[in-house]
Amino acid sequence: MSATTAPARTGRRRPGRWLVIGSFLLPALALYVVFVLFPIVQAAHYSLYKWNGLTPLEDFVGLKNYVTAYNSDTFRTAVSNNLLIIVLSLTLQIPFSLGLAVLLNGHFPGRAMFRLIFFLPYVLSEAVAGIVFAHMLQPAAFVDSGLTFFGLGGLIQDWLGDPTFVMVTLFFIISWKYFGFHMILLLAGLQGIPHEINEAARIDGAGSWQVFRHVTLPLLGPTLRVSVFLSMIGALQLFDMVWVTTGGGPLNASNTMAIAMFKAGFKNTQMGYGSALAVILFMFGLVVALAYQRFVLRRDTDGAITAYNG
Repeated sequence: MSATTAPARTGRRRPGRWLVIGSFLLPALALYVVFVLFPIVQAAHYSLYKWNGLTPLEDFVGLKNYVTAYNSDTFRTAVSNNLLIIVLSLTLQIPFSLGLAVLLNGHFPGRAMFRLIFFLPYVLSEAVAGIVFAHMLQPAAFVDSGLTFFGLGGLIQDWLGDPTFVMVTLFFIISWKYFGFHMILLLAGLQGIPHEINEAARIDGAGSWQVFRHVTLPLLGPTLRVSVFLSMIGALQLFDMVWVTTGGGPLNASNTMAIAMFKAGFKNTQMGYGSALAVILFMFGLVVALAYQRFVLRRDTDGAITAYNG
């Protein structure tokens, strides 16, 4: 019996691999160009003009808007406020979220309810949270009345009206709003660590702090670094919460870069100057993101690629 030969494959050639990839990427790439890249280029173009947003672009001033921003005390205050929120977030908010995640990672009755309660502030919109706190922190309102009731009237401050204290108050509100997000993120990272590793460390004689310091924390590193990155980017883009709470006041003491940009462009009709502030804010975010990716997140990315290739 003679062996049969397989018939030769005929028909059209399948599309190339890059053609298939391109067909999937093209719609998303088109949206990205139209709604992200084009507005950035347009803002950079507007920033070179003295323009009120209504008249034609005729008064070309070059880099004068950027020089004005550099010499502006108001904008320098806004930059320092953004940096202050970043520092406070990294030194207070993230450690507090980590400690809470470690506590809620344990086994005790009602832990699911506690997780829900701590995560609820993140679900609320920033506008709602800001308006509620703005009313609660008014003189002789809920917060002042509560402190007086418990005999702590000496702690009462002009929470939102004191230029030297307003950013501390805003940081408390921001932390209340977002610590639940970082808690859930870190809790997910903790639950991804195998229990056998911690048990092995305890069998070898390590105490609870030693297990956390030398085992849990290093394994939680990738999640913690992502949480830190999101916190920094969020602090740079801070707008909604501050705007509905203080509007950047008093005396521009709580201005952020985004609020300074909004005021310049839409309240003072200085669209050229506002566009310059928008470009500066974009460059701040871009530099922070690229530097963090280059020096902090790179080893996590390299490790993921190595694991995938392996």
